[in-house]
Amino acid sequence: MRFLTYAGAQGPRLGVLVDELVYDVPALYRRLVRPQGKTPQGAIPTDLVSFIERSSVVLVRRLLALVRALPPASRRALARPLSAVTLMAPIPRPRKNIFCVGRNYPAHIREAAVPPPQQPVWFTKPPTAVIGPFAPILYPATTRALDYEAELVVVIGRRGRNIPREQALEYVFGYTVMNDVTARDLQRERGQWFKGKSLDTFAPLGPWVVHRSALPQPQRLTVRARVNGELRQEASTADMIFPLAALIADLSRGMTLEPGDLIATGTPGGVGMGFQPPRYLQVGDVVEVEVEGIGVLRNPVQAAPG
Repeated sequence: MRFLTYAGAQGPRLGVLVDELVYDVPALYRRLVRPQGKTPQGAIPTDLVSFIERSSVVLVRRLLALVRALPPASRRALARPLSAVTLMAPIPRPRKNIFCVGRNYPAHIREAAVPPPQQPVWFTKPPTAVIGPFAPILYPATTRALDYEAELVVVIGRRGRNIPREQALEYVFGYTVMNDVTARDLQRERGQWFKGKSLDTFAPLGPWVVHRSALPQPQRLTVRARVNGELRQEASTADMIFPLAALIADLSRGMTLEPGDLIATGTPGGVGMGFQPPRYLQVGDVVEVEVEGIGVLRNPVQAAPG
């Protein structure tokens, strides 16, 4: 199952994608589950975080089973083609900062010329950095070294603290993709990473969240980045120094993780700063970030206004 958020006339809408058709989840509920009666207030979540929070996957499976039982013409009447909707980030405004781990791939450590970490290195990106899968990355005047980082993102599905490593993947709702856009000069000069990672539009996210049941082996996915069609990054999540379960267990030690929390799991080698000379992004570039089995972000780089 692929869960997405798209732009509706009255604001963001929660959808589920089946065979390139987008079904509006609240509308499905009203049409198929309670067609004769009034839907109780709050009976079905209208955003993805609330949906995850209420463990509504069973309901959507029921809805989709009802959809598949309909004649083809009736099914099409309940859906919109994917090409006809404007995708937003699946979680347009996370409730918390995005948790991110650095230095989690050996090739990226080598190109950065830093020692391998003994423990996961954590930083965060604020909700204001999040943009949709095809929205422009704004190149601000505050940097002259704009870089890209392709990353697999874990979406937490259950509340937990001190989560055992062997149970960690049971706390995952699904997976999505992020470009951890970075101002390298700000990152270097500040002595820590938050500012250089957190400017507006520095977290393209999406194009949807794939439920974990559709990706039973998340530690065997290919991660890629392309700039203007040129392949820059390509590696397997199997290369991670700290695998997903280890990251979830480490982050949750003494700290509660909640439904809808996002964990970006690090980037492979091939970022712009790793080339000699560096190959940073320029206005007019198009960056594509992809994770196998999930999808592609395709964001143009534009000059920031002002």
